[in-house]
Amino acid sequence: MIVLIAAAAENNALGKDNDLLWHLPDDFKRFKQITTGHYIVMGRKTFESFPKPLPNRTHVIITRQENYKVPEGCILAGSLEEAVSVCPTNEDIFIIGGGEIYSQSMKIADKIELTRVFTTLEADTFFPEINSGEWKLTFEEFHPKDEKHAFDFSFQTYIRK
Repeated sequence: MIVLIAAAAENNALGKDNDLLWHLPDDFKRFKQITTGHYIVMGRKTFESFPKPLPNRTHVIITRQENYKVPEGCILAGSLEEAVSVCPTNEDIFIIGGGEIYSQSMKIADKIELTRVFTTLEADTFFPEINSGEWKLTFEEFHPKDEKHAFDFSFQTYIRK
């Protein structure tokens, strides 16, 4: 199963200047819980936004840069198709960004794990629109803002119809 996992504002904003727009500890915990032990596929800029590779996950980095120095334990791919092909077929594959990789992945994804952040922020990277004719919301769990979370948000799961 190919799963897109992201946190996006109401205007589908994901980030700006290769950084996230918010700090939501419960979203980070959910991301870690869902992706640990799996292959995670991302664009080069998304990978470079991490201080170091995320533990207990196999990183597949998509880049068109020739001679890109791949960190030990990571796999390099020249396209989304190549990235998916190097992942085991009997495991879930998680697409974790950025915006262009999400857009390319929408047509092949089976599931979306979205944290919908209830705000509208300025951004330069966006999550693609979720077409209700193609996707069914199967789970939603609301979390109000609190001392650790500046915004209300919901965990949402969509399955392709």
